[in-house]
Amino acid sequence: MRNRIVIITFVAVMVFFVVAVSRVSAGNTSAQRDDLESAINRCVVECYALEGTYPPSLSYMKENYGLVYNEELFFVDYTVYGTNLWPDITIIERQE
Repeated sequence: MRNRIVIITFVAVMVFFVVAVSRVSAGNTSAQRDDLESAINRCVVECYALEGTYPPSLSYMKENYGLVYNEELFFVDYTVYGTNLWPDITIIERQE
């Protein structure tokens, strides 16, 4: 009987640990996404302020404004409608 209590307690602690780690990980990914969105918006605004046009592509921001992000974790769709129109920016978390 005592062994069962020890085993049940151990399993409960392990389940709690796994749930806690996955919640922290999900929160971390959400924070990274928010940071990426802020970084892209800063690059877009900086480019417009310095050059008078919005960046023509995501790679342009990487090359000229130092944009760096984890491309294995996030997919960024950057669509330009014109040099004087705010681009459409979509950030999607990639599945593991």
